[in-house]
Amino acid sequence: MIMKKPYFIAELAINFYDSAKILGISPLEAAKLYIDAAKGSGADAVKFQAFKADSSVSKRVPDSSHAFLKEYDSFGSVEHRTLAEYAKSKGIDYMCTAFDFDSADYLEELTPIYKVASPDLSYLPLLRHIAAKGKPMIMSVGAAYLSEIDEAVRVVTEAGCPDITLLHCVSVYPCLYEDANLNVITTLKRVFPNVRIGYSDHTVPDENMAVLATAYLLGAEVIEKHFTLDKTIPGDLVHYSSGDPGDFAKAAENFKFIDRILGSGEITVLDCEMSGRIDGRRSLVLTRDMKAGDIIEKADLADKRPATGIPPELSGVVIGRKVCMDLPEDTVLTWDMLFNR
Repeated sequence: MIMKKPYFIAELAINFYDSAKILGISPLEAAKLYIDAAKGSGADAVKFQAFKADSSVSKRVPDSSHAFLKEYDSFGSVEHRTLAEYAKSKGIDYMCTAFDFDSADYLEELTPIYKVASPDLSYLPLLRHIAAKGKPMIMSVGAAYLSEIDEAVRVVTEAGCPDITLLHCVSVYPCLYEDANLNVITTLKRVFPNVRIGYSDHTVPDENMAVLATAYLLGAEVIEKHFTLDKTIPGDLVHYSSGDPGDFAKAAENFKFIDRILGSGEITVLDCEMSGRIDGRRSLVLTRDMKAGDIIEKADLADKRPATGIPPELSGVVIGRKVCMDLPEDTVLTWDMLFNR
């Protein structure tokens, strides 16, 4: 099995708004700090969210979702362009989730890959609109039935998307470890063999970042996790289940380590095995002292290490031959010690 390090996405979402308040800086400056930290922690990409509360949520919903989102929707095309350029200057990919048509349009020049959030997997008009732009799409598939995932893949394929990635996701914050259901990665790879499969993680970071390592071992080619500068920040956002720079650095090291131990999958004798191969295998060895001209009989041979002489499977060729020199007991036989027939 040949694998490579997964594409590791730091989902910045809107966590940086809280950090901006704590640090007394603008959200844009806080977002840049998050980009710096994500790059330094081993992420391949940073991902933001582009939305407007007025076009996403009804003002009449009783849970005040509109009012909540309104606090975090100040960024538009200008801010996202600034962040895309800043990320490029730092050597990390910029990505963004488009939650509406207007965002999808202005992001076309900025993001090389469109992200679609799990709730919009069934928002087929938006999927068609994004897919028609002909760029790769990453779609999270949390809280979806297989039939809905299949329909989304069909829709974006027919609309012109050339490259699709599906991210297994459990749409709850935080996701309990027993609900992570990482074997879905294997299922998605089997059901959708022609698309890339990954994982978007919502669990609380474990000490060794084993959840992400396990997702990679199960075949996740893209891994996304929310990112924060401080997991202890209180509030309604997901700082507590996000990974901080230390968590991301640990995950990135895990991916590198896994690559080291997985190898190429080719069955061969490695250079490091050569001495053990010789020392551990066996040769024909004499069980008694023999004089030049003595005929070797079956009882004169034993199979012992190392494998520097005639292999045991050729004993039938050796038995009946004469030795051409005096040889002590326990000599490892080689062909130059024997007369030809």
